[in-house]
Amino acid sequence: MGGGTSGAADRPLPLRPAHVQLRALAAGEIGAEELLALHLERIARYNPALNAIVTPNLESAREAARRADAARARGAVPGLLQGLPVTIKDAIDVAGLPTTSGVPARARARAERDSPLAAAVLQAGAVLLGKTNVPTHTSDWQTDNPLFGRTLNPWDSARTPGGSTGGGAAALATGLSAMEFGSDIGGSIRVPAAFCGVYGHRPSETLAPRHGHVPGTALPNPAVVMGVLGPLARDARDLALALDVIGGPVAGEATAWRLDLPPARHHRLRDFRVALVPEVDWLPVDAEVRAAQDRVAAVLRRAGARVAFALPEGFDLRRHEELYSQLIGVMMFADLADPRREGVAAAMRRTPAPVGAARAAGILASARQLVGLHHRRERQRGQWRAFFRDWDVLLSPSPITPAFPHIDAGLPFPARTLTLDRGAGPTLPYAYLEVLPGLAALSGQPATEFPAGRTATGLPIGLEAIGPYLEDRTTITLAALLADELGGFEPPPGFA
Repeated sequence: MGGGTSGAADRPLPLRPAHVQLRALAAGEIGAEELLALHLERIARYNPALNAIVTPNLESAREAARRADAARARGAVPGLLQGLPVTIKDAIDVAGLPTTSGVPARARARAERDSPLAAAVLQAGAVLLGKTNVPTHTSDWQTDNPLFGRTLNPWDSARTPGGSTGGGAAALATGLSAMEFGSDIGGSIRVPAAFCGVYGHRPSETLAPRHGHVPGTALPNPAVVMGVLGPLARDARDLALALDVIGGPVAGEATAWRLDLPPARHHRLRDFRVALVPEVDWLPVDAEVRAAQDRVAAVLRRAGARVAFALPEGFDLRRHEELYSQLIGVMMFADLADPRREGVAAAMRRTPAPVGAARAAGILASARQLVGLHHRRERQRGQWRAFFRDWDVLLSPSPITPAFPHIDAGLPFPARTLTLDRGAGPTLPYAYLEVLPGLAALSGQPATEFPAGRTATGLPIGLEAIGPYLEDRTTITLAALLADELGGFEPPPGFA
């Protein structure tokens, strides 16, 4: 697997890929306590302005680093992340730490037990630096909440790092953390990865346990769909490593089930069959994002890959978005008290089609209607299975724009807009940010966000590779191979 990153060998160790840091630990070139100290120095220097890590875990981190060094000294078999400094999104339960989801009423709501993800990460020997900032209820594509405030984009402090794993993406981009673990139902891993110039992976829906997340449930719940937990990193190879740590069956199923992900379909760019998402008139994409996709497509063609515009037979993006938005309405507002439902639905109807009316319908859906939505979702999943017999990957923009200027978090979604092409292009409803991330989310497909260049003003541009269900290694491998051609992660100016 490729994954080269231009100039990475000259960077401070905290800005180098996680697997490089782990290799230095294994070789005895640095100890876990020393590596932790390097990260804590950067956190002290940069975090006060960025506001990326909002719940520190310093004493526990120091103790974990001491244990890692002691275990290595006595020759114990190390965990996959032994001694690696990592962060976890505020919305994911870690025993003894608050899980606030950016809600002031949850400021003292300490988790009683680890989520399966946190348990796996800690068991693998990781050193947890702390938890990273999110928008309120993890429900925005920017990161700002009344409890911890706003997180800044390290590439441009006037812009958002994305959401909802915005704090984690900012921490990664600046070398405050070696690996971040977040969550994604509407692009919450992929949008921040794109806006901050790092890698992010939305796993196949059942690849890893998803409970222990707020909003959500502390217990497995098969009725909860589309939302997943997954990694962000500075190198595609680190995403594969993270999946080896967090992947596996939910509680009870380990009696009989094992995770055995197939290898990547190909290991050379020339062997890939890459479909491109065609443009649609009602969803324009920022010209510089579209140009980045064109450049990546040209790289693939020069390498000998098969590249063409394609979607599943009979696919209609508007109908897809209507179904996705209805299911999002069900999942995100399931706990809303009945008296509030009609008011929230009425507010959502002010968002233009295909999002607004569909979201309102989902918020008000009956049990019978929910069953019907799931039937339609399964038909969609069948379309993708057929599609990925002919294609290996679907390449798409994820956010339709590079990082945008901060928007007042108190402004209702229906009142928000985005203007493309550095303010000179079309103006779209803010809610349209969910449409392209929904291509993977609705059907539970894996998707790897990767750096694909920068705008004329220096902002990162990200694209995503969507792949066949449970073939996560295929999209990660493509992203790693493209890094050898595109350059991969670069730190923001002033943070190297």
